[in-house]
Amino acid sequence: MQAVGSAVMRLEPGIESSVEFVVEGRLLTDVGGTLGFSVLSTPGMISMMEGCSAMLVHPLLDDGKATVGFEVCIKHVAGAAEGTRCTVRSRLLEVIEERKLRFEVGVTADDGRTIGVGTHERRVISSGL
Repeated sequence: MQAVGSAVMRLEPGIESSVEFVVEGRLLTDVGGTLGFSVLSTPGMISMMEGCSAMLVHPLLDDGKATVGFEVCIKHVAGAAEGTRCTVRSRLLEVIEERKLRFEVGVTADDGRTIGVGTHERRVISSGL
């Protein structure tokens, strides 16, 4: 648990986070040269969703714990060209047996278009091997 002011934050459904990013660099694809321009790749979008989810819960985990992703169910519903400003959001939907975490995730472009939506699941593990 993490103390914030006088409140204690807990790993409970309903917590959420968002991160703004620009579609650039490792997030891009030109689909093997078939497009003639670069766009947000599906793996890049999923990476942003996973990262936002992981960072949302990491400060709330006990010492020596971390999370790993094990399931994504994502729809990439619109394109985002190189240079587009986007926001990725993650909201914790469910905590099962204190170790399985289910998130609602999404990416929107700065013009309000939905780029991707879905769910993502992570498992709490011991971070020391």
